[in-house]
Amino acid sequence: MSEVIEITLRSLLVSGLATLLAALFAVPLGLYLGLKGSGRAGRAAIYAGMALPPVVAGLFFYFLFSRSGPLGALGLLYTLPAMVLAEALLAFPLIAGFTLAGAAERAPRVRTLVRALGGTERQVLPTLLVESRRVVVAALAAGFGAAISEVGAATIVGGDIRHATRVLTTAVVLETRRGNLEAAAALGAVLLGVALLVNAFLVMLEARR
Repeated sequence: MSEVIEITLRSLLVSGLATLLAALFAVPLGLYLGLKGSGRAGRAAIYAGMALPPVVAGLFFYFLFSRSGPLGALGLLYTLPAMVLAEALLAFPLIAGFTLAGAAERAPRVRTLVRALGGTERQVLPTLLVESRRVVVAALAAGFGAAISEVGAATIVGGDIRHATRVLTTAVVLETRRGNLEAAAALGAVLLGVALLVNAFLVMLEARR
């Protein structure tokens, strides 16, 4: 039981940090592109990122952090920071895409409102963020869901090391391979419960605001 709690907390830590890291760049980018008009190229790039296979993201960071890679000297392979970066890469296009879609729909109305109230162009972007907060919450939920449910990249860059990099998804795969289906089902239920609770928390937080 204690190991399940340990794995669950590690999953929350990795996925939470990955979502926050991705959101730091994805939300401003989505708002900016939605405000300025991203064009087909910008939308295509973000939507293409949504289809990025997790194993490809894992391989990218594996080659980057391996001993022969350009950043191999950092020793990040098979560590939690590598897992955070890989999951952040997967969450980034989802958060940016959701934010972009919501911002593009609201941008004309927000710009008109700000100008009517005597505001400047600089005030449009923060106002757009406030008006798009529901979409941003949905984007964060989607990004977190992608991060915490990820297994391919987490296995490649994390190595599924017990008491170090093992998370709920990799633990489910391990128990399934061992034929311990009851344990795998229990871990899967925990994973589902965690994802639902976090998403419910985000919705409640947005509603209070």
